Amino acid sequence: MKKFSLFGLVLMLLLALAAGCAAKKEEPPTGAAGESAKPADKKNVTIKMFQFKVEIADQLQKLVSEYEKQTGVKIVIETVGGGADYGATLKAKFNSGDRPDIFNNGGNADLDLWLEHLEDLTDQPWVSDMVNGAKDPMTKDGKLYGMPLNLEGYGFVYNKDLFAQAGITELPKTLSQLEEAAKKLEAKGITAFENGYGEWWVLGNHFVNIPFAQQADPDKFIKDLNSGAAKITGNPVFDNWVKLFDLTVKYGNKNPLQTDYNTQVTDFSTGKAAMMQQGNWTQVQITKTNPNIKIGFLPMPISDDAAAMNKLPVGVPNNWVINKNSAVKEEAKKFLNWMVTSDIGKKYITEEFKFIPAFKSITADENILGPLAADIIKYSKDGNTLSWNWFKFPGGESSSKKFGDAMQGYVGKQKTKEQMLDDFQKTWDSLKK
Repeated sequence: MKKFSLFGLVLMLLLALAAGCAAKKEEPPTGAAGESAKPADKKNVTIKMFQFKVEIADQLQKLVSEYEKQTGVKIVIETVGGGADYGATLKAKFNSGDRPDIFNNGGNADLDLWLEHLEDLTDQPWVSDMVNGAKDPMTKDGKLYGMPLNLEGYGFVYNKDLFAQAGITELPKTLSQLEEAAKKLEAKGITAFENGYGEWWVLGNHFVNIPFAQQADPDKFIKDLNSGAAKITGNPVFDNWVKLFDLTVKYGNKNPLQTDYNTQVTDFSTGKAAMMQQGNWTQVQITKTNPNIKIGFLPMPISDDAAAMNKLPVGVPNNWVINKNSAVKEEAKKFLNWMVTSDIGKKYITEEFKFIPAFKSITADENILGPLAADIIKYSKDGNTLSWNWFKFPGGESSSKKFGDAMQGYVGKQKTKEQMLDDFQKTWDSLKK
């Protein structure tokens, strides 16, 4: 009787073990990003994303909801931008211990500032698919630390119907031609420029980039500024650039220092001005505000050299990076890969975000992206582009914000041209290594 019981017990254990192995063998794999996976597989994974692109906040939320449906991975997004200080808020988060898993980095000086916190992404599958030049801002010692959001460009966005009303038949490519166009608009009672000079980044990033980008060799000029071999004060390109600055103020909206980003884009979209200095990132808001508006890009000329002036600044605006100390960094990598390789991700990038892709395998329909992106693509194909340089400034955002402060002082007539340029030089000297 004892023998039978022992035999029966062993037999039962063997059968149970075999059944368990069979059940384990039948379990579906977790699946890589982009593949279907049961939500239960990753129900306890949460990725924190901190990003600054306010213009895609709603669309990005919808995209991560699609990812959660496929994988069960929850992504919590916090957006800070559009005039708010993203860099300062990010630093505060790291100092408080509330560190995001995925966040944004501009590259170059910004890369150096955050390098100790960034995961090496050199081995990621999307790296070989990046367009030419997209790696440069986020590469350090042969390693890549960021995935580009997209390509963007900026200049003077103009209203084609208002130009036609003013009798402007030839688009201005030089400073003199731009002034003539402004005079024609004024004669018809049309404000030429909607200036959002209440935003430091409109001035201290995008506008002040023009005299850097128009140097004979921008990178050499920046290197010489760092070594002391070159100066902003007395530089003829900066002197010419101030003429454009003066032109925008003279023929611009009242109270430009009280005009923020949203007001600027809304006023332009509703026909209150014929031009504004902004980029293709405004396309979604412009179209939402006024679906019938006809718009395009003009260059930002600082001289009468038509060939040199007929260019738009084009570059990678920012990058997705991963906190190397994140407990869920492998899941974060899978999400970024899914975003640029899955059909859903590609669709959102081009059709919902209206982004010009930074990846060769993502095709962009210019009719879907809108006329601003179409102009940027045309300028790029023709080789008529200028470089983006503000991420190369010493101190990251610190220098750009101080440039913006000096420029706001100039607009408000608290500073002369010479004082503004001298402030630029002092800012550079105080922050360079």
